[in-house]
Amino acid sequence: MKCEQTDPEARVIPTRYGNGDLGRNHFSGKHNIKKCRVVDAALAGKVDKKSGERLEYYGVARNQTKLVNIVVIVQYSRRTADGEYEAGKGKKIGVITAYCKGMNKCPNWINE
Repeated sequence: MKCEQTDPEARVIPTRYGNGDLGRNHFSGKHNIKKCRVVDAALAGKVDKKSGERLEYYGVARNQTKLVNIVVIVQYSRRTADGEYEAGKGKKIGVITAYCKGMNKCPNWINE
């Protein structure tokens, strides 16, 4: 596990290292989010969209006058929706991905 955050409803959400499909290894390469604090900031707020065990959290990253909207997708269950990945008994998958809304890669300043 790379990092962990507790949301306002007391859900403990892990960000696992993962692989190319999910977790930190997925979003750090594909979407250029390398710092836990970017993901943790969104997770510190309320759930913005819920569909079963899939939760979406929205946040904003700011650097002086620059703003970027952040989306963090969480699977709050033992298994992914497709059943391909399992976290283990009593554990949650956690963060599937995080990205900057409206762009393929987040700007470099987000990791400063």
